Amino acid sequence: MKATIDKYLSYILIFLMAAMTLDVLWGVLTRYLLGSQADWSEELARFLLIWVGILGAAKASGQRRHLSIDLLMPKLGEKSQRRLFFFINIIIIIFALTVMVIGGFRLMYITQVLGQLSAALRIPMYLVYAVVPLSGILVVYYKIYDLNSRELKTGN
Repeated sequence: MKATIDKYLSYILIFLMAAMTLDVLWGVLTRYLLGSQADWSEELARFLLIWVGILGAAKASGQRRHLSIDLLMPKLGEKSQRRLFFFINIIIIIFALTVMVIGGFRLMYITQVLGQLSAALRIPMYLVYAVVPLSGILVVYYKIYDLNSRELKTGN
C-alpha cells in the first residue's frame, strides 16, 4: 500500500509543479507582452506553492528524506538507536495529529463557516487549507509504517 501511495503522491506533486510552472510562465509572459499580469496568476502560483511544499514535506517524511541532525544516533548502540527511533517517530506522530490533522481540520472548518474566499480566484479558502490535514494524515501513516518496519534506517 505504501508503494501505491508514494506513486500517486508523486503524480500529484508532478502535476502541481507542472501547473505552477505553466502559471508562472503565463504570468511573466502577460506582464511583459501585454503590460499587465492577470490578477489570478500570482494567487494561483502562491496556492500551488503551498500545496507542493506541504505535500512534498509529507512525501519526504515517507521517504525518510526529511531534515534531521544525526549527532546522537551514530553514537548509540543498536538497542538505544531503536529506542530513539521509536521516540522520534512517536513525537512526529503526536505533532502531525495535533497540529496538522486536528488543527488543519479546525482551520478548514473555521474558514468554511466564515465563508472566506480568496481575493482573485474567489475559491473557498478551506480548499487551499485542505492540504494541511491531508499531509498530516500522510505523515502519520508514514511514521506508523516506519514503526512497523523491521529494519532501522539511520540516514541515507
